[in-house]
Amino acid sequence: MCFSSLFGCFRSCKVGGEQSYMLAKDCCMTMRINLDCNSCCRKLTRILQNMKEIETHIIDRSNNRVIVCGRLRPSDVAIKLRKKMNRRVGILEIQELDWGEEQTHMVQDR
Repeated sequence: MCFSSLFGCFRSCKVGGEQSYMLAKDCCMTMRINLDCNSCCRKLTRILQNMKEIETHIIDRSNNRVIVCGRLRPSDVAIKLRKKMNRRVGILEIQELDWGEEQTHMVQDR
């Protein structure tokens, strides 16, 4: 049995001849998707709501941009959207969210 099949949050990949495992990280990602009509936006909204790794999303139809945040691997989200929407998806920006010790203490105090 493969290690990556035991834990859904790991993904195995070969880098430099050796196998390593990438974790899903908290990040926000900006993508470009061609959204022609209202039905495309509704379909995209439905797809994003059903993806369990995405916590929040913003669809900017005028600029054809989508911003998603959550505990995710950006490449996996882009591939899923491309397959389900049957449209070209471009990753414009990825921001990793690092929770500082100040915020961690605030959560523990509550």
